[in-house]
Amino acid sequence: MPRVLVVDDQADVRAMISIVLRIHQFEIVEADSAASALKLFEQSSFDLAIVDIFLQGANGSDLIAELRARVPRQPVIAISGMTALDFLSGTPELSDIVCLQKPFRPPDLIRAIETSMGSVGQRGGAVAGAAL
Repeated sequence: MPRVLVVDDQADVRAMISIVLRIHQFEIVEADSAASALKLFEQSSFDLAIVDIFLQGANGSDLIAELRARVPRQPVIAISGMTALDFLSGTPELSDIVCLQKPFRPPDLIRAIETSMGSVGQRGGAVAGAAL
């Protein structure tokens, strides 16, 4: 069962992502901050990280860079409801991050997961969107 770290400072967003992923047989670990995500990441391994770009008191892209410093080919999905995430693909070490614009539908999330887990290091990020 793949393990997924879900990092978002909004409990309702974490809950919705977790519900969708549990239905699809993923093991979920939730973090409400960059600090707690890093602590969890140091204590265990994950098959995927889903990271909100705008975390309270932290920058999600910095968190992604920290995760990648520890595990260079870590599959990551960046999510945001406030901005387009095109800027991530301009950073070479983050170019294979899959981006998902909030709000999104469960099928969009599953497609993003399939893309992320199948394309790390192979090509640039993808963008998906609609309504969760």
